[in-house]
Amino acid sequence: LHQSFTVLPMKKFYSFFFVHDRSNIEDYLIYSELIKIPQIEKVTILKPFHKPLEGTICITSHHLIFSARKEDIPELWILYRNIDYLERHINQNESRITLKCKNLQIIHLYIPNQEDCIKASDSIECLSNLDDTKLLYPFFYNYMESILEDGWTAFGIETEFPNIVKKSDDWRISYVNKDFKICSSYPEALIVPKVIDDELIQVAGSFRKDGRFPVLAYRHDSGAALLRSSQPLVGSNGRRCKEDEKLLNSTLRPGKKAYIIDTRSTNQSQQAKNKGGGYELEAHYPQWKRINKPGQPHSSLLDSLTKLVEACNDVGCAVDKWLSRLEGSGWLGHIKDILDCACLAAQCLDKEATTV
Repeated sequence: LHQSFTVLPMKKFYSFFFVHDRSNIEDYLIYSELIKIPQIEKVTILKPFHKPLEGTICITSHHLIFSARKEDIPELWILYRNIDYLERHINQNESRITLKCKNLQIIHLYIPNQEDCIKASDSIECLSNLDDTKLLYPFFYNYMESILEDGWTAFGIETEFPNIVKKSDDWRISYVNKDFKICSSYPEALIVPKVIDDELIQVAGSFRKDGRFPVLAYRHDSGAALLRSSQPLVGSNGRRCKEDEKLLNSTLRPGKKAYIIDTRSTNQSQQAKNKGGGYELEAHYPQWKRINKPGQPHSSLLDSLTKLVEACNDVGCAVDKWLSRLEGSGWLGHIKDILDCACLAAQCLDKEATTV
């Protein structure tokens, strides 16, 4: 199936597809219910900067496949999880599905029959929003070839540890997060200060949002360290955690102070205290200077990206108007904010030999 696409009758299609992916009758039933129409012929596909093509679409469990059934034209495979937004346009003149993908690609599918268009869009919508993680493609697909290299062992923190700390005796590998019991978004093995034991780390983890306690991300040749963590759970009462203070201070070099770069605005940091979060209070972290380098919230970034994509796909837009729309999207401003923050961290590490 991965090498050639053949239009098959419904029963043969289901049998062919599921035998090649995984022989599981329960999953077969789940997908057979979600796929209301397995294939549609005489579909016209239109992509920016490409000529329209007529062919057949095939709706499988994890991919939407388009084939013009010509040897010189490659098939198009669209992973459902790569679809960010689906629009359905049905009127007397046309039946069209528009797919806006996460890689910024926009694809239009013109389907000759309105009922087929409705069934196809409903199927794609359902398959793009599966709740069960184990039904997603990486867990569902059964790789048929022998595995030449195990990706889980391609990078091991134990083997990379000497390259990261660079002959420093100030750090160690901790498995305090084994089974992700402290933080679900951290790996099980982490690099932490050698003088700090796991019991202290567990307490410090409870003081950080989602358990993201300070850990080593990068060590500069100067000896300065780049750490990462989430906000402390100070709250409106000014709660403190001596274990967290000790953990942070143990990363400092003798006679050196350090910086905390807060990617929120001053007002946002202050408001976070009312929700149980906050920032490191100067009275409890006197050796750390806090700097606010605010970035925009996730919703603003998505809105800005949407405006950017719309401007890029408007091929009939004049240059001066396009530049105006680019500026109006605010996207370059977001990039500038991110680079400013990154440059500040790099300067602290390289020029001042200061931990961040």
